[in-house]
Amino acid sequence: MTFTDRIEMDPKIMMGKPVIRGSRIPVELLLRKLGEGATEKDLLDAYPRLKREDIRAALAYAADVIAHEETILVAELPAALASRG
Repeated sequence: MTFTDRIEMDPKIMMGKPVIRGSRIPVELLLRKLGEGATEKDLLDAYPRLKREDIRAALAYAADVIAHEETILVAELPAALASRG
């Protein structure tokens, strides 16, 4: 199983944000709840249609997005230019 089996993006569902397939549960919501200290059990209790594999897929999806994130480094401006603001 890969996260693509459990995560979908459809412009007609939650404005195209990634959700658990067949639901309106956004990946972002699950990640925020986990970040706030919710446990897997808390999420499964709060969202009865949710499965453990869905939570793992949300985490895998987030890791993949971050892994492919492009970082652009910008050099610091000299103090004289920065103060012109």
